[in-house]
Amino acid sequence: MNRLHTVTLYGKKDCCLCDQAMTVLYRVQASVPFVLEKVDIASQPDLFEKFGEQIPVILVDGVAAFRYRVREDRLAALLAEPAQ
Repeated sequence: MNRLHTVTLYGKKDCCLCDQAMTVLYRVQASVPFVLEKVDIASQPDLFEKFGEQIPVILVDGVAAFRYRVREDRLAALLAEPAQ
């Protein structure tokens, strides 16, 4: 049985780049299923200190893959590889 990839977006409310990234994530998810997690860094002081304004940060299976903008083609390619 194939395991789904997990994509995590670290961002916060009222962040236009985060909203744009979510749009790309949803578009890719429509054709390549994956588990999507969204983490609001504003609610976690340690994450806010770590990422600050350098968001969104997108991880694929716990590995940083994108910062600020998500490349749809690159994300689809990463998700085409089998999940570990």
